Amino acid sequence: MDQCVFIHTNERQWLGALVSEYSLRRNSRHADQFDVRFIHTRDYPFLAAREGQPFLRGGTTRVWRMDDLQSFTPLRFMPPKLMKGQGRAVVIDPDVFAVGDIHDLLSRDMGGAAVMGRHRSDKSGKSHQVATSVMLMDCARLQHWDCERDFEQLFRFEKDYKEWMVLAYEDPATIGFLEPCWNDFDHLDENTRLLHNTKRRTQPWKTGLKVDYTPADKFKDKPVLASVNRLRAKVFGEYGLLGRYAVHPDPKQEQLFFGLLKECLTSGHIKEDQVRHEISKNHVRHDAFEVLDRTPDLDARAA
Repeated sequence: MDQCVFIHTNERQWLGALVSEYSLRRNSRHADQFDVRFIHTRDYPFLAAREGQPFLRGGTTRVWRMDDLQSFTPLRFMPPKLMKGQGRAVVIDPDVFAVGDIHDLLSRDMGGAAVMGRHRSDKSGKSHQVATSVMLMDCARLQHWDCERDFEQLFRFEKDYKEWMVLAYEDPATIGFLEPCWNDFDHLDENTRLLHNTKRRTQPWKTGLKVDYTPADKFKDKPVLASVNRLRAKVFGEYGLLGRYAVHPDPKQEQLFFGLLKECLTSGHIKEDQVRHEISKNHVRHDAFEVLDRTPDLDARAA
């Protein structure tokens, strides 16, 4: 099939990825016209081969950890190769859930662009940056993408992870911008097409668990604070003293996720044992079944 949605993920976000897959088909009137495939870190050993090694990120060095919540992010550059340089693809994070019809994105006019994503930030000086957590791709025009090669360049300090992630190495003339509704950052209203629970600390299925991700480095211009943060990680571990996941400030977004999960369990798309396994691994909040019990049914699915 020449249209495919890819969900890139790791073990820590596997339940989210399964719910995301369900939402894509649930809310499309054209679910028979596209594939949905997973790109899982376990299938790409070049990632694990760099465990514990320093790489370039944001002009400084960080250590690559496979157990980080977002160790899947390099794989968002795999779809053109997986599609053999043909057709259209959309890649999404495992914390992105369809509210609208993904087929509308797959089949849209790309206006001559090879790749499209929403603006990452409205801040001055960052308008060129692309949020690659949702990308629409014309695979024939992205055959120069080589995920493994580019990943290796991070460890030789030839490429910067942050620049790679915002498409800074691409020709700007080949980049188009999507409406924010196709990657709505923790915002859900009648215009939302893809909801992205991008603020990791408030992801609804993680509430109450210990934080298991490396925060963005916000101290590079504050040497004293940067030193304190490095000392914290050295003494208490990479995630030590980072606290716990918080309740999402928008109850509707918690209800959406658990409403989708409820349907997944009813339909058999996800088994109860799978959820309990994810809870035992501390990948999903321990009160998930209590939340399911109080979650109202969602509105009717797409016709």
